[in-house]
Amino acid sequence: MTTPLLITSRDNPLLKELKRLAHGSTDYRKQGRFWTEGDHLVRAAVLRGVHPALGIFSESFWQNPKSKPLAHTEYAQLATKNIVLSDMLFDTISTLESPARMGFVFDLPPNTPVQADVASVILDRVQDAGNVGAILRSASAFGFKQVIALKGTAALWSPKVLRAGMGAHWGLQLLEGADLAVLEPLSLPLLVTSSHQGSFLHQMLQKRELPMPCVWALGHEGQGVCAALQARAAYHVRIAQPGGEESLNVATAAAICLHASATTNLG
Repeated sequence: MTTPLLITSRDNPLLKELKRLAHGSTDYRKQGRFWTEGDHLVRAAVLRGVHPALGIFSESFWQNPKSKPLAHTEYAQLATKNIVLSDMLFDTISTLESPARMGFVFDLPPNTPVQADVASVILDRVQDAGNVGAILRSASAFGFKQVIALKGTAALWSPKVLRAGMGAHWGLQLLEGADLAVLEPLSLPLLVTSSHQGSFLHQMLQKRELPMPCVWALGHEGQGVCAALQARAAYHVRIAQPGGEESLNVATAAAICLHASATTNLG
């Protein structure tokens, strides 16, 4: 473990970069790296063999006798370089109500080609960061290993999506900023969600008509899935709502649909 770099000036260029990463939604694309804060996300990454490039610690965390053994034997050894900030400066970076006093910067993984035969989720202009993160979490939980975010979808590696994803990012192949042409190689059946047309999901499950592996397309919170994807779909699927609501939140609908597909072949 190398001696950490201590930063005390607000004008430090690295501090300014960290602020942009922590508070901007798409700055990570320019810098080629992204910010996470706290223990859970970095542990999720390390469990999948991904290590941070930078460790960022508040001065009180680094020097506190109670946290120091842990900092110097575990967290501080995760990254190749560590930065220590005064507590005041760390608070200017943190976006949490109660700052975790430690954060990590990871190198952004490159976009990779679409895998044709992998169970996947397509996000069509899903704009709410919380919804996107929750969908990534459901995708990872239910065995959908590829998520393709079309243009207009919330930035996948933004701090808000990362927090909502709770570590799911590192179990998925993610492609963002894609256009419809990127989907051409997909060879699995495409299922499109709808609130007013198509087969009922529970009936398809009962009749074992729900394909798996497959590709689910989930659309804009207000407009739904675009016409081009609707036209390409092998199945149009709706979720029964006996309570009478007009529609479901897209993240809720995603969890229901992905779980149904994941369990379609179970006894």
